[in-house]
Amino acid sequence: MTAVEIAPSSAIPPDSAAADVLRTNLEPLRRLVADATPADVERALTPGRRLALADFAVLLSAPAASRLEELAVRAHATTVRRFGRTMHLFAPLYLSNECVSVCTYCGFSAGNEIARRTLSVDEVDDEARALVARGFRHLLLVSGEHARIVNKDYLAACVERLASFVPQLSIEVQVWDIETYERLVSAGCDGLVVYQETYDRATYAATHLKGKKRNYEWRLAAADRGAMAGMRRLGIGVLLGLHDDWRADVLALGVHATALVRRHWRAELSIALPRLRPAAGGFEPAHAVTDRAFVQMLCALRLLLPDAGLSLSTREDAKFRDGLTPLGVTQMSAGSHTEPGGYATPSEAEPQFEVSDQRTQDEVANALRRAGYEPVWKDWQRVN
Repeated sequence: MTAVEIAPSSAIPPDSAAADVLRTNLEPLRRLVADATPADVERALTPGRRLALADFAVLLSAPAASRLEELAVRAHATTVRRFGRTMHLFAPLYLSNECVSVCTYCGFSAGNEIARRTLSVDEVDDEARALVARGFRHLLLVSGEHARIVNKDYLAACVERLASFVPQLSIEVQVWDIETYERLVSAGCDGLVVYQETYDRATYAATHLKGKKRNYEWRLAAADRGAMAGMRRLGIGVLLGLHDDWRADVLALGVHATALVRRHWRAELSIALPRLRPAAGGFEPAHAVTDRAFVQMLCALRLLLPDAGLSLSTREDAKFRDGLTPLGVTQMSAGSHTEPGGYATPSEAEPQFEVSDQRTQDEVANALRRAGYEPVWKDWQRVN
């Protein structure tokens, strides 16, 4: 990705974080990743140094990988200093696996012959109450991209129904305009999660074959639109294993994250690094990302963005998730279902991806306590 001109008719406002990303020439930063020396790594790890993007690039390099233990110690200390020994727990609630987009890596992709289901608003209510009974106070509403079935009215109705008894509601659905996000905020939604999936344009085009999701710029600017609509929390991320160069994608993610913090400082930012898992349609990740590489990028992001949340899903197995707890993660899902339904009553709908950590929320919470961490179910409450 190189610097580009922002046209007045673009889907991206010139005074947005997305525009900042597109204006940034990543080539010098990529060269820093490729050419970093042990001395560069030593300089980036200077105690008390406030990291710039150039330092972040160095910490993603191969020479930095040999300092992984030191990176982990620094990331742990930074996290404890900023967040204490806490872990925010949340659950995804899948509303629908209906989708008109064709994405090569997704189990919900329109071309896959799977059992489809969209929950009614009453069923969403039942699922949410089952999760609240298990202790959850933060739910992430997730769906495939089908603007006719999972439309604005449906989403607003779901949010409004749940907002009376769920303190924190976020959405991870198809991207919308500012007016729709304002409507969802008014209904009780306070968080927006939009992964760019990959920042590499060629990979993005090759993996998003049909549907509105093909519009790279419209998706890139979704977090800006959410912030302008009043979303209190913003979540971004990349799908690791989609692009063949994880360093390039995570570097661009860091650029996007710092731009969002600068532009929308009133909103809390969280970052996720989901590794692709097998999905319906026979998908298998082509570019595996190792555990060591995952730890390196996680720690580098924590040092670049000490106040950002780092989120971990049940795509990772239990042992690895437990090992990552001290290294910068501040929020994780637990007891997850990735198909519509499954919490209140069994569901035959197809999941979006395979869940690796099969533990219940109580088992996850107990593991956190044994490690000296406090599970946090709620850190926010609306006051009318």
